[in-house]
Amino acid sequence: MDSVTIFYSQENGGIIANMNEEKLSAIRHSLAHLLATAVLEKYPDTKLAIGPVIENGFYYDFEFPAGVSITPEDLKEFQKRMKKLTNKEEPFVGREISLKEAREMFAGQPYKLELIDEFSKEGQTLTAYTNGNFVDLCRGGHVNSTKELNPDAFALTHTAGAYWRGNEKNKMLTRIYGLAFETREELDAYIAHQEEAKKRDHRKLGRELDLFTFSDLVGPGLPLFTPKGTAMRDAIIEKIHGMQKKFGYHNVSIPHITKKELYETSGHWEKFGDELFKVKGASDTEFVMKPMNCPHHTQIYASRPRSYRDLPIRYTEATAVYRDEQAGELLGLSRVRSITQDDGHIFCTIDQIEQETENIISVIREFYESLGMWSTEGSWVSLSVRDLETPEKYLGDSTHWDMAEEILEKVAQNESVPYKRVSGEAAFYGPKLDFMFKDALGRERQLATIQLDFVMPTRFSLEYTDEQGKRQTPVMIHRAIAGSLERFLAVIIEHFAGAFPLWLSPLQVKVLSIGAAHKEYAAKVCAALRETDIRAELDDSDETLGKKIRNVKLEKVPYFIVIGDQEMADEQITVESRDQRKIGMMTVDEFIRNMKAEIAGKSKQW
Repeated sequence: MDSVTIFYSQENGGIIANMNEEKLSAIRHSLAHLLATAVLEKYPDTKLAIGPVIENGFYYDFEFPAGVSITPEDLKEFQKRMKKLTNKEEPFVGREISLKEAREMFAGQPYKLELIDEFSKEGQTLTAYTNGNFVDLCRGGHVNSTKELNPDAFALTHTAGAYWRGNEKNKMLTRIYGLAFETREELDAYIAHQEEAKKRDHRKLGRELDLFTFSDLVGPGLPLFTPKGTAMRDAIIEKIHGMQKKFGYHNVSIPHITKKELYETSGHWEKFGDELFKVKGASDTEFVMKPMNCPHHTQIYASRPRSYRDLPIRYTEATAVYRDEQAGELLGLSRVRSITQDDGHIFCTIDQIEQETENIISVIREFYESLGMWSTEGSWVSLSVRDLETPEKYLGDSTHWDMAEEILEKVAQNESVPYKRVSGEAAFYGPKLDFMFKDALGRERQLATIQLDFVMPTRFSLEYTDEQGKRQTPVMIHRAIAGSLERFLAVIIEHFAGAFPLWLSPLQVKVLSIGAAHKEYAAKVCAALRETDIRAELDDSDETLGKKIRNVKLEKVPYFIVIGDQEMADEQITVESRDQRKIGMMTVDEFIRNMKAEIAGKSKQW
């Protein structure tokens, strides 16, 4: 046997600055080994794949013997056995092994043998870790002993199918997930957080609130929006257009397909060609479904001569783009194949970049303030710049990149937004400001973005004539306020748990008649609200008032109006809100004024 090096801990994939994170990673990694230990005790013919640490826990992939299907009862049994193993003081002992020894040690484990061959070709040192009778091919990162594992601070949660190495051409394995923390209190807090997340899941609320649906006949990743969901989309677009109107944006409209040459010129074909939907008609011309709008907008700019007097030129459009996402990556509205962008592109001079970028930030700030999401505590901006160690990933001249990064940083400072430089997150054509927001559960979401682009105008030979009559190349600014409307809605549905602010609510008020005698007046009130563009609906069914009110609250409608004898006699209405606050009686005109004030973000008089 080769000389053996014994060691009890090893950095997992590099230095971890935070010792608590390192310790937690070691706990989770060790528990993955205990899971495999428990599985093999019950099903000794199981084939082992990998068991990495993930955020908040760990998982292990297994190929179980034919006919074995893992049930919730199995998970309970595995977990019980793991807890017993933590009571034993069994050390995690690692040692280097030779290629020959590794192949002998894991002779009955095909997935381990594949990894062994791969690691040896890459020149990696092979190591194995032992706890009790269990041995695994592993780089390390464990606690010293099973005694260091808190039996009350972990839990096996669920199983899922997972292709070996994420390739759908490979065998489907069974993945068992586990949560793990240092203390029981942290575990309980995380589970409670996850339960709240389930309640807020946009797929669940989308069905309950009748906002969107999917159809097998239409296809996965292609959402269909109902009237209520469409009302929300329209409200978002209208809000953004209203805020940016003062800055001189003009709506444009482009087709949904294009010749592939457009994207070859822009550079997108080389970068994203595999993600494009191809379209073939009767001719020999190859078309694609547009995956982005910026190359089309360059052609509107290029359609006529431009002077410095014309700049800045600002185009905006809410339109769908299409990307061939993998089926396994699709998730409700969060990841779709049909993506609606609230897109905008500005063509300007270098001297105009700062002002235009500041204007966009003011729209972003106003929009997210209307949602209550803009705060100094929860929001920050990623100044996404190049990774200087991988220049091949980016197009364009380094001088322009330096200038663009410097301008964006200056703007961030001028606007007093908290920002961090994040290397390697730039787009392939330029740096960007990515606006990060925290939702109600503390999850960080990247939504709005501003991107500087010196590359595409050059590739498309865009020009304007300067004051001296010389031809110059404009700069292109890409901007999105909500980004993808589908993903934005997924975030917002979960953030508000379906109880949206008034301006965004698909249904803003519901009018309830108490009895048959009140239906006519209730219908008249509802019509008056609709005439002022308030999204109102009438419930004049024969259900009891109590049931009508319960239904309104389940629908999370911001306000409802009750019409009975007193209201008819006084020609007034009784107003209540979804937070169980009875506002009282008032005239329809008073109610409309207050609704309009709230929609506009102004104070109400009740």
